[in-house]
Amino acid sequence: MASKLLERQFEFLQMLPRLIDYAHKLGYQVTIGDAYRDPRVFGAHGQSSNTPVAYGSHKSCHKLRLAIDLNLFKDGKMLARSEDHEPLGLYWESLGGSWGGRFGDGNHYSLSWEGSK
Repeated sequence: MASKLLERQFEFLQMLPRLIDYAHKLGYQVTIGDAYRDPRVFGAHGQSSNTPVAYGSHKSCHKLRLAIDLNLFKDGKMLARSEDHEPLGLYWESLGGSWGGRFGDGNHYSLSWEGSK
């Protein structure tokens, strides 16, 4: 399983620059939001933690290095609504990724793993 997860992590990281390049082509600026969630703080994948629900989710792909939250800007203003991320989310899905806008977390981009998104 570890080698399959590692391959999935490699795939995720190869896809990520394509997403960021696409955002730039659309005229957006991007900064990194939440990325890796250390299991020493947030609990291992499959375990809950005492942190807020979004961060302590037991099935978070952030814990597996398979997810990132991106902050999107246009004309110096942060675009925080899920709808603002839709062009990027649709593109990410076309690459094979899972976009958080499908469940109300528009700045979340991930690769699924064993049912986790």
